[in-house]
Amino acid sequence: MDKYNNRETIKNTTFWSTFFETTKEGKKKLSYRAKRWILVITIHLLFFLSFAVDIQMLEGTLNGSRFLGFHLIDVYTALEMFAAEHHLHTNIIIGVSTIVVFYLLVGGRTYCAWVCPYGILSEIGEKLHDTLVHKKVIKERKFDHRIKYIFWAMFLLWAAVSGYLVFETFNVVGILSRFIAYGWSLALGWVAIVFLIEVFFSRRAWCSYVCPIGTTYGMIGKASALRVQWNDSCDSCMVCHDVCFENQVLEITKAKYKKEIAEKGIKEQYITGADCTLCGRCIDVCHMDALNFDFRLKNLV
Repeated sequence: MDKYNNRETIKNTTFWSTFFETTKEGKKKLSYRAKRWILVITIHLLFFLSFAVDIQMLEGTLNGSRFLGFHLIDVYTALEMFAAEHHLHTNIIIGVSTIVVFYLLVGGRTYCAWVCPYGILSEIGEKLHDTLVHKKVIKERKFDHRIKYIFWAMFLLWAAVSGYLVFETFNVVGILSRFIAYGWSLALGWVAIVFLIEVFFSRRAWCSYVCPIGTTYGMIGKASALRVQWNDSCDSCMVCHDVCFENQVLEITKAKYKKEIAEKGIKEQYITGADCTLCGRCIDVCHMDALNFDFRLKNLV
């Protein structure tokens, strides 16, 4: 990508070009998308190797694992278990506490962008979906993003009523994580169905409207220290809105909001929306460098 000379919308950019960006000096470097993919692949390669050749570094799956002996438990999985069994084992409490502290520092929904394996598939589906929309093969369909809170509560209620982790039977994140670590299963057919829904019906539908895992980490992320920071060099070109699948968090970049903020003398502001995944795509495409990562506690460090 060359954001300083082009408007790098999804339509105007080839998919693989988004893994590199051109600096103002004309040098090539890895984009945040490339860095995210490298991290996601590395995490799941460690899961695979720990099971396949017993390297005992990162054992288990995203639902529950051990990293160098430390227990790590997915927060929503723990909530499901508590709803179903009405108690939590000590190792689960320790594992959840570790995860919560970590994501309070690095940003709750970074899980979705920097850890979740389905995110990679969903980004591929997003490009295919956008291509079909612009060719007028399909229509763009958007829904109220707050519907995810209904799914979040509904899955917990099912666990409480049934005593069974109902969500895990069709959790595409868990299915993919288990596939990578332990091998093929018929459940991958469901992952394919969800992928096709995102390609032909609604962009990033699972992540935006259904997945209670991302919703949970978003609740944590509301108070997290690492955030995207906006500054008033923004010219409201809206390219960041185009590439962000949770673009409701970027309302500040709209011209009318920028004007209101300017009247108050505000030159910088954090993007604090719970839905922000800190994927860095808005930073990758901003030709004014108006968006950057910032650690809110840096003055205390």
